[in-house]
Amino acid sequence: MMQLTTLPNGLRVASRAMPGFETVAVGLYAEAGSRHETAALNGIAHLYEHMVFKGAGGRTAREISEAIEDVGGDLNAATDREGTSFSATLLAEHLPLGLELLSDMILHPHFAADDLVREKEVVLQELGEARDTPSDIIFDELWTAAYPDQPLGRSVLGDEDSIAAITVDDLHGWRASQYRAGSLILVAAGKVDHERLVALAAERFGALPAGLIDQAEAANFAGGVRASRARADQAHLTAAFAAPCHPHPDYYPSRLFADIVGSGASCRLFQAVREERGLAYSVWASLTPYRDSGIFYAYAATSRRQAGAASELIFDVLDRASRDLSDRELERAKAQAKAGLLLSLESSWGQANYVARMLSTYDRLVEPREIVAEIDGVTLDQVRAAGARMLAGPKARATIGVPAVRAA
Repeated sequence: MMQLTTLPNGLRVASRAMPGFETVAVGLYAEAGSRHETAALNGIAHLYEHMVFKGAGGRTAREISEAIEDVGGDLNAATDREGTSFSATLLAEHLPLGLELLSDMILHPHFAADDLVREKEVVLQELGEARDTPSDIIFDELWTAAYPDQPLGRSVLGDEDSIAAITVDDLHGWRASQYRAGSLILVAAGKVDHERLVALAAERFGALPAGLIDQAEAANFAGGVRASRARADQAHLTAAFAAPCHPHPDYYPSRLFADIVGSGASCRLFQAVREERGLAYSVWASLTPYRDSGIFYAYAATSRRQAGAASELIFDVLDRASRDLSDRELERAKAQAKAGLLLSLESSWGQANYVARMLSTYDRLVEPREIVAEIDGVTLDQVRAAGARMLAGPKARATIGVPAVRAA
């Protein structure tokens, strides 16, 4: 059973009780990610996520780790383009501790200057590791090509100059402007009593300032090309097209199109590019939705000499798919989508993440059966039409290690 209560300051508190569980997953979800940053402070959302673990509420970084691990729990966080999440998984009896740690990290971070200097070095190491991994960094290049000169097109990690520019005052400013109760969601799933959760939330998060954060700059999928000549053992190819946001009437038809062409060993790209031609080991496609935009993209890693053939085949597969997808392929994609959704809900963390995502997307609690019904209701004509619309729109491409004659 899902339940939702809104505190006087606007914080939404939701829960999903899961009979038979002895554990609880609790997460604080902030609708503030890298697309809310200025260019000068690109990377601050991610660095902020790191810094709250360095000391908060009178505890040092070590003491924070020891407090959660003393009770067998786990504390984690993640930042993406549209949000940041902080989560704790622990035995249900220790839920108050989980909320105490999360609230201290958001309301009472230390932000010591010497910690900031060290953590910037850690983030730079993370950035360097990503740049040394073409299959990771290629997607930053693709997003930059798709959304040029826009916050949505910038790296979540930032770059050397923007990271170096961030100060302690900037971190405090980010917290004050982005961590407002109306744009936060607190969710717990597992062995949880909703009324107790609400009482603990009011105690720990009642001091959060009310209000909403400013809307991020509107996204415009413009398209373009970025080609890196960096030497790599393989050529890395990506192509992207504008896709619907979520929710949007075209979202599920478009997502099912992406799944048919690029998800699993039976998908069209895997069968055509890898199984039939042997042109790539890794080849797939996916769709990522945002609040006001979406991006459908395909990826392949192939040899430098076969990059041209692989690229041509990928575009041919996509084009044919928009015209001749079959009922059998659609039914398979629906089965995979429904199974993926329901399997993700088998854990308390999966349930908490689902509830937060539905609240953020629909601004209400959505039972999984509603999503299953939406998927079941998609027709073959809708999927073909959605695919054709995406492929007819603007296109972005990014490559790494492709010979110059193949990059355009």
